[in-house]
Amino acid sequence: MLKHKAISVGVAFLVCSLLYRNVWADGSGDPAAAKEANGEYYDKAGNPTYKVKPDGSVDWYTFSGYLRYNSNCIVCHGPDGSGSTYAPALKNSLKTLDYGHFLATVAQGRVNVSASTDYVMPSFGKNKNVACFMDDIYVYLRARANGAVGRGRPAKHDPKPPAWTKAEDSCMGPE
Repeated sequence: MLKHKAISVGVAFLVCSLLYRNVWADGSGDPAAAKEANGEYYDKAGNPTYKVKPDGSVDWYTFSGYLRYNSNCIVCHGPDGSGSTYAPALKNSLKTLDYGHFLATVAQGRVNVSASTDYVMPSFGKNKNVACFMDDIYVYLRARANGAVGRGRPAKHDPKPPAWTKAEDSCMGPE
């Protein structure tokens, strides 16, 4: 009976891993920009992505992501997404973490408990300084994960698109 149960669990795991392999293993996917709308770039799957020009200029959303990361995330996740003693290197996490899981983790938080430590990421879903800019932070970290943007503040960036300002005003609310 136990042998049949183990085989059943093994078969179920194999079927799930085959059906959901893209969710579990493809990370942020191919970052190549396939579409642009109002200064924001998207990959072929429709996820936000970055655009780095040959002269090293980054798009506004990547630059904004750098600024927002350094305002909100650096305290735990270290400079440039490189990690710390108590939070993972997000530049490495985005090699395996897809866009949906990134959004869910930032919005809902996360708890990882082991025998020696408890790691807790708080929820930022109601913090407008993070929630309104999750795509920007994702784009910046995606660029870091793929080696498209190095450490430190990007030296050059595109100007702020009017659509970005409108979205920021709409999300943040009246002053």
